[in-house]
Amino acid sequence: MKSLFLKAIILVYFVFVQLEGFAQKPLSEQMANTAIAALFKDARFTNLEKGPQWTYDMGVVLDGMALVFENTGDSTYFNYIKNWMDQFVSEDGTIRNYHATEYNIDHLKNGKSLLFLYKATQDKKYLIAADKLYAQIQTHPRTKEGGFWHKKIYPYQMWLDGLYMAQPFYTEYASIHNIPHIYEDVAKQFQYMENHARDPKTGLLYHGWDESRKERWSDPNTGLSRNFWARGIGWFSMALVDVLDHFPADHPKRKDLIAMLNRTLTAVARVQDPKTHVWFDVIDQGDRKGNYVEASASSMFIYAMAKSIRLGYIDQTFQKNVDLGYKGLLKEFVEPAGKDRINLNKVVTVSGLGGKKYRDGSFEYYISEPVKANDPKGVGAFLMSASEMERQKTNRK
Repeated sequence: MKSLFLKAIILVYFVFVQLEGFAQKPLSEQMANTAIAALFKDARFTNLEKGPQWTYDMGVVLDGMALVFENTGDSTYFNYIKNWMDQFVSEDGTIRNYHATEYNIDHLKNGKSLLFLYKATQDKKYLIAADKLYAQIQTHPRTKEGGFWHKKIYPYQMWLDGLYMAQPFYTEYASIHNIPHIYEDVAKQFQYMENHARDPKTGLLYHGWDESRKERWSDPNTGLSRNFWARGIGWFSMALVDVLDHFPADHPKRKDLIAMLNRTLTAVARVQDPKTHVWFDVIDQGDRKGNYVEASASSMFIYAMAKSIRLGYIDQTFQKNVDLGYKGLLKEFVEPAGKDRINLNKVVTVSGLGGKKYRDGSFEYYISEPVKANDPKGVGAFLMSASEMERQKTNRK
């Protein structure tokens, strides 16, 4: 028994050394290499006649890739972003396979990549393409108080996911074009979501809210879904910290967004698993059978906390959560995948509410969704968290 235990300790040590100490490249670059080699290879993206699908999960990966490029200056990562966006954006700024009248808030996600490329190249086609996404925002349907519907096919609903899909782009667009009224609208989107979705007892946020109360997943009194989905709260957390990058320092609502970020991350820290130091898919029910620790949400929380510490939005006491969480992330989810490559395991592919194959928001629903390695949402979130941790090590602001 002692011999087996010793072998296990040695194996864990050598895996940790490979991942953390003597790897040829930082983990962010190893994950980026995996993404370049393995992602977006199916028919949705390789069909020459139809062209690639305009999808938000690609945008999450490209956001992560942008941080790897900023940390390294390696043009490989910049070119990956540019080559993908150039498959969509024509010289006149038309976006292939994007349809504004679908009023899908997910379709705004890739706007951040367009603005990234515009700033880097000054090529107007990217800005014109971004203008088209902004035009969707201007006519996007809203709740009675002014919150963006998640999608036209999901009327009167706000989901946590939607804040990440739209608000960082919307805010950065406002900063480029100097449109001051947008900042008030951005702040209100977060306020609407928190006002409806935040549980006063735990501070956690329910996944969705239905203004109409017509959905079977919604509580007839509150309109809320039934559970706290970790990645949903992860989307919301990342949205807040990224919006602040371009939200004016002197705007009166900035302090409200920072306070909201503190409330959210404090609630998240309370439910960090004391054993693995990462987070469960249904975030507050780690003791229930079938629940599991999940990689994308755990990566999102580490990114949001680490970046918030670096920029002074939250207290340094969160550093313990970050350090333990990142070690847990590597231990629970990351494995070597060849030279200068890693895999990220245990990523839930998707979770939603309603739809044709009805998703009722129950605990049983959330744990029934497929889990796989290297799903783009997890890969993108890990690129961000690893990049932020590597930046923290160099003490770069």
